[in-house]
Order: sequence, then structure tokens, then C-alpha cells
Amino acid sequence: MSERTFDTNTGFKEKAILITLVTSDNKRTGGDPELSLQELEQLAETAGVEVLTTIRQNKDTVDSRWFIGKGKVQEVKAVAEELGATTAIFDQELSGAQVRNLEESLDLKIVDRTQLILDIFAGRAKTREGIIQVELAQLSYLLPRLSGHGKNLSRLGGGIGTRGPGESKLEMDRRHIRGRIADLKAQLEEVVRHRKLHRERRKKAGVTQVALVGYTNAGKSTLLRELTEADVFVENQLFATLDPTSRTLELPNGREVILTDTVGFIQNLPHDLVAAFRATLEEVNEADLVLHIIDSNSPMRDEQIAVVDRILEELGSAGKPQIRVYNKKDLFLANNSIHALPRTAGDNIVISAYETEDLTLLRQSIQDKLTGDTLVFVVPADRGDLIALAYRSGEVVEQEVGEDSLSLTVQVSRQQYALHGQPLNEYVK
Repeated sequence: MSERTFDTNTGFKEKAILITLVTSDNKRTGGDPELSLQELEQLAETAGVEVLTTIRQNKDTVDSRWFIGKGKVQEVKAVAEELGATTAIFDQELSGAQVRNLEESLDLKIVDRTQLILDIFAGRAKTREGIIQVELAQLSYLLPRLSGHGKNLSRLGGGIGTRGPGESKLEMDRRHIRGRIADLKAQLEEVVRHRKLHRERRKKAGVTQVALVGYTNAGKSTLLRELTEADVFVENQLFATLDPTSRTLELPNGREVILTDTVGFIQNLPHDLVAAFRATLEEVNEADLVLHIIDSNSPMRDEQIAVVDRILEELGSAGKPQIRVYNKKDLFLANNSIHALPRTAGDNIVISAYETEDLTLLRQSIQDKLTGDTLVFVVPADRGDLIALAYRSGEVVEQEVGEDSLSLTVQVSRQQYALHGQPLNEYVK
């Protein structure tokens, strides 16, 4: 497995064969194989690779030595020679031994899905935090695969000149990587500490947070830009946004909330990547409301919704208040999609990010979801603690001073009231 990244600036374009293995096990647990293969092609193109053809192998189990079986490897070799391929990209993760065997047999660069995604992330990371997270994920992925990372690294040596206290090159590489991982984890913990402090300050200040989540290329960054006039990068490609961006969003009643864009999800998102980006993804856990942005025009829309729901569950965010935003209505209508377009009702809203009326409707939906009932509290005038709780539980829209009491009409925030307002229950008029 090569340590090189795809360099799209040199004028050289890698030519790749895409390979997927379908077993009964990954059919059951790995999502839709066809969707995954389509995404692999998009990922390859995003990385600047020319896709020559795709090869699918159906097999009962994974071949521990050759992954797709030795006979299929010979078939791939013939196709690669005929088409002039330089790279074979596999849709599943490979072990170090499998990479070594495939490299020797095919004489091609061998890349798996995880390495490809990590490579794209490496090219997209701009902030210090993003760069740390991507490098940590890359090294965590590389460490157990060192023995398959090129023939020179797999030769531990032996005999004269290798005895004594010296370490093999492979062991030195391992030691160096472990040290670098420890250093990156320490840096990331500092980032986590700062994030936690910021979140605590926002909570104390009563700031409401709304997180944009969704499948990659669902239109989250476009929506952030159109709602808040944020200067964010928008491109019709996978993982156009990597580093999270937060902007202030004003709701129809004048209330301001913080809207945060997050990295897009994808089927079989690499475990090392999820682990490294946990500090960023915790922003979703801390949000008062989740906007699940859905590409209504995608032929795999339902499968993509299921992937996002599954990842939210893994993050512990499945129970959060959520609005499903079916985006790209304009493309859906233009392309006569095979899916039925959901109606705007309840917690579903159908929009185009480029239509002003739809954005107004979305702002109103966010406001309605965040705002509970309007309650009137009558509290003793000398109970400053209860008065403060009322102000922290929502927006005070009216105040009446009595002889020994204070009447407060509050447009209650569900989340804030659940957090602060319980002692006020007995004072509701």
C-alpha cells in the first residue's frame, strides 16, 4: 500500500480499476453494495482519479490472502494490462498482508476505501484542528498495516548486521508513529478542552445551537450560506466541507441562534475517521436542534437517510429534536425523480436552498421547533432566583409588577425550560 497521496496538481492523472467484494456478511451489515460502489467512483473522481472500469466479485467469504480470491486477481491483472491501469481501488478495507499480496500479483498501487477517504480529507483540511484530526486518523489506520506497506518495510532482516540492540526499520517506523499518535492525541485533547469551555460558556449565556447534519453533498454548506450569508466553500462534490463552520442565524421573532455546519456522513465512514473527528462531532451532541439535510433528488435517498440516522445513533444524538429538511426540490422536480417527494408537514420540510420563500419557511420551522408554549409565571417579587430562571427559560415578552409579585409572560424554549425551568412549575398561572 503506497504512502503517496493523490496529487491532482502535477498534470498526472491516476487511472484506476474499482473493485468491490460482495459477501452475504457485508450485504447484511455494510449497507447497499451498489450505492457503495457508486460512491467509490465519486470518491475516486473527487481525488482526481480517472476511473476505467468497475469489477464486482460475489463470494461467500473474504479470502484472507487475496481478498477477492486468486482467480479473480488474475482476471483483474488482465483487465489492468489491457486498459493501462496504474491503480486498483477496493471498496472495502484491506489488511496489510492482503495489500502486500495484491501489490506483488497485480504490480499496481493498491488503495482501499478508507485510505481514499482519508486522502481526500487530507487535501481538504484547512484549520489546525482539521489537520490534526486527519493526520491522527491516517496514522491510526497505517500503524496496524505497516507490514504490508511496501516491500522494503516488510523485510525485518536477519543474520549478520542485524543482531544486537538495534531496531529494524519497521520497528523504528512503528515507534515513530506511536509517538506521533500520542502527540496528536494530546493536541486534540487540548482542542476538546477548549471546545468544552466554549460550549459551557454558550450554555451559561443561554445560546441556542442548531447543527446541520446529513449525507455528504446533500447541500448543507449551501444552506448555511443562503441562510446566514456565510462565506463558505460550496462545490458539487463529496466532502467539499471538512472543517465545521458556525454562523449566527436570525429567526423571524428576532431571536438569534448559532447554526453549525458539520462534515458530511457517508456509508461505511472509516472508524478511525469517526474516532479522530469525535471532538468535532460532539457539536451535534450538544446541539439543541438537529437539521437533517437530505438530498431529495438522490436516487439512493432512503438509504442515505438510514446511514445518517445510524451514525447519529452511534454518536448518541438519535433522540435529539430534529427537522428533516428535504433539500434540492428544484432538481427533484426538474429530473422527475422516481421517489415521491414528501409533503411539508410535522417535522418534515421540503425546500430549495435557492428559494427565498422556502428559506423563510425553514426559519419559521426552526423557531417553532425551538419554541414551546407561551407561559405566564407569577412569582414572589423577592425571589430573584425564580425571576432569573424565567429569563433563562425562554424569551420574556411581557412583565407586570404587582404589590408583592411579578407576572412574567414567557415564550418558553423547550430545551432551556427542560434544563432550568422545573422549579417554576408551581408558579405557572
